[in-house]
Amino acid sequence: MASPSLKPNEAVSLPDPLREAVGHLLLAMADDEVLLGHRDAEWVGHAPILEADIAMASIAQDEIGHAVLWYSMLQALGWPDPDRMAYFRDPPEFRNATLVELPRGDWAFTVVRQFLFDYAEKVRLEALIDSAYPPLAAAATKVRREETYHLMHSRAWVLRLGDATEESHRRMQAALEQAWPHALGLFEPAPGEDLRVAAGIQPPEAELRVRWKAEVRPILEAASLKIPEAEPAYGGRIGRHTEHLAALLADFQMVARSGMGETW
Repeated sequence: MASPSLKPNEAVSLPDPLREAVGHLLLAMADDEVLLGHRDAEWVGHAPILEADIAMASIAQDEIGHAVLWYSMLQALGWPDPDRMAYFRDPPEFRNATLVELPRGDWAFTVVRQFLFDYAEKVRLEALIDSAYPPLAAAATKVRREETYHLMHSRAWVLRLGDATEESHRRMQAALEQAWPHALGLFEPAPGEDLRVAAGIQPPEAELRVRWKAEVRPILEAASLKIPEAEPAYGGRIGRHTEHLAALLADFQMVARSGMGETW
């Protein structure tokens, strides 16, 4: 367990190969969060009910706030500052899973994507609380507490819409079919996994994926949804993305790249 006096963005000395490996993990986590936050923010003013509208605004803010935390930890290891990382990289430089770059879609797709992502983040954070890299353990402890509401929100919507009506079930199943292979991509190993695992910084991604499936399966079954048989959509962790990322970044980065000097 991390010392409560340790700040998450406080650098701890690491040998060069391990320092780079930890950076790859932080970059993947940060890029996932910042892009999902942007996709969630697209629902502000458009969600099906006022309560959901307010919830999505809050969740989007949380996701982007967590991205700032991971980017700040990267900066402590020698990477550029969070603004530069978020706003001034091109698509091949991003290391997010393809799940978070897919278009907003309908409400069913947003619910399913958020649910699959939230539970992936849950198992990851639970594992990282015991990380041998103290800043990461401290940050995971902090973020895990803040994720409780996200889990409650996405789980409730999955159960509510999974078998509410024939139409809602059809839409939710279609969303699951679309999202599932990309959600598996959340567990694509970022470069340097062997070094991180050997140093006790994280468990293998394959192990996290098994834990995640054990978490989501009973909830999806309770919602009368069938898990698809699909191969993982890998590539995002090494910079191979769908055509949707370029359009997302053009929107997300527009103000910063206009030269107006905006900051987070």
